[in-house]
Amino acid sequence: MGNRSVEFFDAQFRRQIPAGDFRLNPFEERALAHLTGTVLDLGCGLGNLALEAARRGLTVDAVDASAAAIERIAAAAKAEQLPVRARVADLASWRFERTYSTIVSIGLFMFFPRERALELLTGLQEHVEPGGRAIVNVLTEGTTFLDMFQSDAFHLFGRGELERRFAGWTLLSSVHESFPAPGNTLKEFDTVIAAKRPE
Repeated sequence: MGNRSVEFFDAQFRRQIPAGDFRLNPFEERALAHLTGTVLDLGCGLGNLALEAARRGLTVDAVDASAAAIERIAAAAKAEQLPVRARVADLASWRFERTYSTIVSIGLFMFFPRERALELLTGLQEHVEPGGRAIVNVLTEGTTFLDMFQSDAFHLFGRGELERRFAGWTLLSSVHESFPAPGNTLKEFDTVIAAKRPE
């Protein structure tokens, strides 16, 4: 993420941690039932989904640019003895290292210029094991809440573009949702859950 975006979320996470606000958001709630095997939560935020997945017996790698978030996840995983490996990463240059049964990326790819956003999406697709699942959520055109973006480093996906980029996969769910945001603005999201066809 661009520096402004990292700072925006790091500050938000530092407010949420003392408040103990670790509820799953609606996208994480939807994703939970589709997680299997080994899981990568890319752009995991406070790790609410990663930790809940581990509580259900899954092995999870949790990656985020926010040091505050990763510290919280590591501490929670240690306290509960959960199989979660939490790592801080500069996601502008981060590379996939292995394949997973499930890769989740909720609310991440739009924080990069288009070329990097699509590079990450392609990398995600390539690193889901055959028969595994991808769960991806992005902001789309029509979003008017832009406070968390660095002006030169974001990409709003076209409406339906995310689904089209999963051509050749088995589509389990494709949902568009609109949410009110501060200042009488909107956040428009596309969320795709897809299974990679066995080779």
